[in-house]
Amino acid sequence: MEPLVSRYNLLLLLLSLFVLSLQPTLVRSGDADVLLSLKSSIDPFNSLQWRRGTDFCNWDGVKECMNGRVTKLVLEYLNLTGHLDPKILNRFDQLRVLSFKSNSISGPIPDLSGLINLKSLFLSNNNFSGDFPESITGLHRLKVIVLAANRLSGDIPPSLLKLNRLYVLYLQDNRFTGTIPPLNQTSLRFFNVSNNQLSGQIPATPALIRYNASSFSGNLDLCGEQVHNQCAITGSPPSISPASPTVPKSKSNRSKLIKIIASSVGGFALLLLILGFLICFICFRRHRKEEPPEARSKGIGATEGTRAETGEGSGIGGNNGGKQGGFSWEGERLGTLVFLGAGDQQMNYSLEDLLKASAETLGRGTMGSTYKAVMESGYIVTVKRLKDARYPRMEEFGRQMDILGTLRHTNLVPLRAYFQAKEERLLVYDYFPNGSLFSLIHGTRTGGGGKPLHWTSCLKIAEDLATGLLYIHQNPGLTHGNLKSSNVLLGSDFESCLTDYGLTSFQDPDSVEEPSATSLFYRAPECRDIRKPPTQPADVYSFGVLLLELLTGKTPFQDLVQEHGSDIPRWVRCVREEETDSGDDPASSNDASEEKLQALINVAMACVSIAPDNRPVMREVLKMIRDARAEAQVSSNSSDHSPGRWSDTVQSLPREEHSSI
Repeated sequence: MEPLVSRYNLLLLLLSLFVLSLQPTLVRSGDADVLLSLKSSIDPFNSLQWRRGTDFCNWDGVKECMNGRVTKLVLEYLNLTGHLDPKILNRFDQLRVLSFKSNSISGPIPDLSGLINLKSLFLSNNNFSGDFPESITGLHRLKVIVLAANRLSGDIPPSLLKLNRLYVLYLQDNRFTGTIPPLNQTSLRFFNVSNNQLSGQIPATPALIRYNASSFSGNLDLCGEQVHNQCAITGSPPSISPASPTVPKSKSNRSKLIKIIASSVGGFALLLLILGFLICFICFRRHRKEEPPEARSKGIGATEGTRAETGEGSGIGGNNGGKQGGFSWEGERLGTLVFLGAGDQQMNYSLEDLLKASAETLGRGTMGSTYKAVMESGYIVTVKRLKDARYPRMEEFGRQMDILGTLRHTNLVPLRAYFQAKEERLLVYDYFPNGSLFSLIHGTRTGGGGKPLHWTSCLKIAEDLATGLLYIHQNPGLTHGNLKSSNVLLGSDFESCLTDYGLTSFQDPDSVEEPSATSLFYRAPECRDIRKPPTQPADVYSFGVLLLELLTGKTPFQDLVQEHGSDIPRWVRCVREEETDSGDDPASSNDASEEKLQALINVAMACVSIAPDNRPVMREVLKMIRDARAEAQVSSNSSDHSPGRWSDTVQSLPREEHSSI
């Protein structure tokens, strides 16, 4: 009997191994079947050339797969028709991005509650009808909702307030009725409900007050400051009761006389009050002119003085060619605030609002000074005042701004507007209150005493940075040029976002000023000379140095490549082992951790190759990081890659603090 049992066990083992070997194929064929079912329901003209038996991850419209599952499905401008079947769509439970933009799909937007990982939904320019799909307000990861140019009707649900990561909400050119919900998400950056049938007062929340009339136009019954239409005061003045007794004529005349005398006396007193106020105001202005600039309170148009030197906050002014006072263009009235990007034309502030804003210094760097500007409305932006306002010429500067202003990505800090005059150049960005990656890694210390981040943090940050950098590199001729941890800001969801991209071309090539010591150690060897233009391979090198900074918690104020050479992997391991020995490293020291360490070291080592031709391009870097992250999620235990670990990592972040930029 024993040989028979042994053979039976062996047969079961072989069968199990066979089933396991088929499992990836079964998963992949599962998504292939769902895609083919989707095609059969909305593609009567056979616009999608999908064929069973081929790798569906390479099918048209399947932009991204991970672990054999579709994560990005983009089916645009394909003349798709019919209705969307919720039973089909909800099987794509790994989707991050779903787009049916510019087709002819009709019917109601189905229940999408099964798309639990969805981040971006694009359904614009179709024939959808019915109510707003309230099921999507339960998708807690959703950031982008674009439902413009359909035939949707009914109310905009207040449950949108549950989407605390909402970044884009485009509902224009529909038939929505009712009031606008009081959206208060600080993450909201793009908003448009124009050309609907909305009514009532526009909520004066900080999230909505920043947008001007173009975001609300075409709704005749809307009122509020944004549309310059004052809302009617509810209630009516009390009427005189018909039963009131009639006042005698003599008493009425006496009352009128008393009222006339009282009005005259009151008017004369008011005139004296106004005259006194004007005299005081003129005296105050004369006294203010006699004060030194340092003694005045400082807004954006004021002069930098003692407060800026002590770090207590300052205005965005300064010495303009040795002159004291406000901005150099104040007397000339040159220049305007130019908004960039189609959606940014809706921003509800002006140059005057910006100049009157109170300002606080966030940092100073090679390119200029950076400020937090708080406008009178409470709206906050980040303003960079470029150090050299004479190079390049104004026309070339404007052209470059137009290019950078079109860049929109979740891992980039968007450039919203710019101003240039004879001796001034200002750049306006979104304000990121969660600080920089430098602060996350090192806290307030600058001596390299930080601790390595948890594995999940390193992998997530690396993927965010690689994704943003790849997006920049996909635009011909563009580079970041100044990649370092202080030029990475943390968004509302603690996603890593690149800033200060594309600005190195504004440096005067004849300048004798050397880059800061901090920036120098991120630069590729071939770009240490400031006169040489930045390149995409040089960005890859900087990314590798930044990845080593993530892995070790050490600032790259010593040249890692030249100091450690081929021993960088050993050095990284030693640093992390020291942290483990002290009991501070949250990562476990098991074989899985060793594999993750080696995978990230391999990426960093490839990026910091001395020869530019030996470095991978960013598309290859991103693929390596995603592969490592996918393997880590499979091999690690649940606590090692849970969202809670990432949340724990950012708890020590010093808010409202940026390093020098």
